[in-house]
Amino acid sequence: MKTLLEIKSSLKPIKGKEEYKEYLTIIDSLIDCQEDSPEEEVLELVSILVESYETKHFLIEAPDPIEAIKIRMEEEGLKKKDLAQYFGSASRVSEVLNRKRPLTLDMMRKIHRGLGISANTLLAI
Repeated sequence: MKTLLEIKSSLKPIKGKEEYKEYLTIIDSLIDCQEDSPEEEVLELVSILVESYETKHFLIEAPDPIEAIKIRMEEEGLKKKDLAQYFGSASRVSEVLNRKRPLTLDMMRKIHRGLGISANTLLAI
């Protein structure tokens, strides 16, 4: 294993999968380091390089509005009946979640305020 100084002096932008895997290994080995230590400085630098690589190569698209609602339901342990206040009725919740009826702007506003789902996600922007 390289020394901390060797790691720090050899840091450069990640160009491929092998370098990416190597940097992830470095992060794993330093993750429990002490604050304000030389190890933490290296961890921060490596993390910045990994984040940059991941941003370019592992773009994660936002879920579509219906999937976002279903994800939030699962996260919060909500049932369809719990969403009636945002949709107008329990039957309307089922219609929207089954993609038989589109979300209205009023529904989107209520869902955004009540469930904290991004307006951009609800508008599918």
